[in-house]
This record gives sequence, C-alpha cells and structure tokens, in this order.
Amino acid sequence: MSVMGKVTSDNKKEVKTILVSQPQPQRSPYFELEEKYGLTIDFRPFVQVEPVTEKEFRKCRVRPDEFTAIIFTSRSSIEHFFRMCEEMRIKMHQDTRYFCSSQAVANYLQKFIVYRKRKVFVGRRSIEDIEKYFDKYKKEKFLLPCSNLGSQDVVKFLETKKLNFQEANMYNTVSSDLSDLKDIFYDVLVFFSPIDITSLFENFPDFEQKDTRIAVFGNLTEAAAEEHGLFINIKAPSKEAPSMTMALENYIQEILDNK
Repeated sequence: MSVMGKVTSDNKKEVKTILVSQPQPQRSPYFELEEKYGLTIDFRPFVQVEPVTEKEFRKCRVRPDEFTAIIFTSRSSIEHFFRMCEEMRIKMHQDTRYFCSSQAVANYLQKFIVYRKRKVFVGRRSIEDIEKYFDKYKKEKFLLPCSNLGSQDVVKFLETKKLNFQEANMYNTVSSDLSDLKDIFYDVLVFFSPIDITSLFENFPDFEQKDTRIAVFGNLTEAAAEEHGLFINIKAPSKEAPSMTMALENYIQEILDNK
C-alpha cells in the first residue's frame, strides 16, 4: 500500500484502479463497471473470520438448545452457529424460530434447516424490518450468535424491545495480512465496515492518503474513516446512489464530464 502525503481536498484525477475490501464475487455490477470504464478492479478481504473453539465457547456456559429463537445477521453467524451445535453434539428443536436480517441470510439458512415460513422470519435489509414478529413472539428466549465485535445495532434494537436475549461469541473477526500490498497503489480504496479501516492501519500504521480516493459504505464506516483522518471522496448508500457501484460510477462519470 503506497505511502502517500495526506490529502486536504477532493481529488479529481481520473480513476483507473480500484481495490474493494471484500472477497471477489462470481457475478457483480463491479465487472460491468470495470468493462464500461476500462478499469482494473481488484478484490481483497481486509478482514477474516476465525472460529471460536468448542472448548472456548463452553466457558460461556451457553447451550444453543436452551433457546427457542435464534437471530442471524450474517452468513458467518449461521455457519458458526451450526458448526458449534455439531461440535457440541446439539440438535436444535424442530420448532425453533429463526429471525434473519435479510433474504440473503435466510437463503443461506436453507443449507442447514428444513425451511418453513412459519418458523423463519426475514427482513428486507435489517432486523428492524421484522419488528412485528418480535412483538408477536416477544416471550421467546433469543440467542444472537455473533463475532468478537458484537452486533451493536441489533443489541440496541433488542434492548429497546425489552426482549429476553443473549449474545454468543462463536467466531472472531480479525485483520487480514495485507503486507503484500505495501508497494501497490490504487486510485480508490473501497471500505464497507469500520474494521476494514482498522485493518488498513493495523497493516500500514504510517498510511497517508494523498492522491488515493476513499469510498465508504454506511455511517459507521464513514465515522471510522474520519477518526483516522481520512478524507472521504465517495459515500454510499444515498438517494442518488443506493449501492457502492452506483456511487463509484457517479464519481467516475463526473470526473470524465469535467475533463
């Protein structure tokens, strides 16, 4: 990651290279963007997930089968929940209810359970979308599988609803080793979570922005970038750009229009 001088204003140089801090997808609007504008877009996860061992988890004195409802906010939470159940030789009751933050999460859940609508409740984009079902089943005992970082927004929501719930740390999210990027420069770095920003500075403590444009998704990521003194050039979601690819395209097109 090339060390550059700190930026003080927006940079309108043409964009040719972009690094996205996520795994490379099989199909994605990024590829269309790459072809349309002649870009080079690389994908590299800035964080990785490591499992909590069964021995470590047992110290929490939590048994998944003692809960009547499970809340899933990501594929990782699903994967490590059922991994832990298998390692603990626990079989969840067939009447267990599952609350999923999005359709993508619910679709992944189908790999692990017999899917029945009467016991799976799905939000459009967040847990808040299925508030009415939490109200309906507020007497359930909820378990929230999560990483070492927790799920602050979800916890706050559950506390507001005064639900009986418990967090369960079943996996850890840690910074990836990015040392091979030390001498590589990108026009735009794209971040999707605060821990992506943390990983950048854990790998490159002396990182300075200068000509690198910074793109962030979400308010929490924006706040983390600003806390580290980064100048944010591209933001999503917004009314004009609900997705990161749209935000990137708007930025790139604006530069070309002003040439």
